[in-house]
Amino acid sequence: MDLSTTYLGFTLPHPLIPGASPLADEIDTVKRLEDAGAPALVLRSLFEEQVTQEQMAEHHLLDGPGESFAEAMSYFPGADVFVLSTDRYLEHLRRIKQVVTIPVIASLNGITPGGWLEHARLMEQAGADALELNLYRVATDPEISGVEVEQQTIEIVREVKRTTRIPVAVKLSPFFSSIAHLARGLDNAGADALVLFNRFYQPDIDIEELTVSRTLHLSDSSELLLRLHWMAILAGRVRASLAVTGGVHTALDVVKATMAGAHVTQM
Repeated sequence: MDLSTTYLGFTLPHPLIPGASPLADEIDTVKRLEDAGAPALVLRSLFEEQVTQEQMAEHHLLDGPGESFAEAMSYFPGADVFVLSTDRYLEHLRRIKQVVTIPVIASLNGITPGGWLEHARLMEQAGADALELNLYRVATDPEISGVEVEQQTIEIVREVKRTTRIPVAVKLSPFFSSIAHLARGLDNAGADALVLFNRFYQPDIDIEELTVSRTLHLSDSSELLLRLHWMAILAGRVRASLAVTGGVHTALDVVKATMAGAHVTQM
């Protein structure tokens, strides 16, 4: 049976690729994934906040109204959430490229236009075969409309495409007000693939300890349903490749995603 597919311009023997996760943090594990048949690999995201923390220290991660309330600041990721510094991330990328032959997709989350462009260039120079822009953003400014958020998102992709020569995938949140309209705008801006969906960092409240709990809750197959819904809507309506990430845990999940229109599924 021919399971080959095309994603980001790469011809892959099958549609199942390891998505962004700690699995790619160890070179030996990356090599084992390739040996097991992984046709491509997505690294976990480099967050621009890492650069901010390296340069300005953690207390300056958010310089905003939240500083008026000590509890509010604990809702944002601390240094423990970020694993690799910028230099270490780029060096890790270079080392991976030396030991594998499959396409390596670097992942980037930025918070400023300059940050997106600078780090996209650095990843390309370090040998990334493609980029995955992880548009993980919590729009908290009440003065910025949904239209502006969408326009800013599209402009980021357009500028990254102008700045780099490698394929660019865009990893979306499910919380945009008009995903179909945004998808078309990203497609027109040059996005080579759309990835559905990322997951917001969602801390909980420990009512006994009166603290914010940063327990990480892993996905399960039930999360696939939302992705199948939007995959079926977008399939055939954009030129970009389509990928599902989140909620893919079984062979049946992969089959469902493929039937809904996904070119690849990320696990």
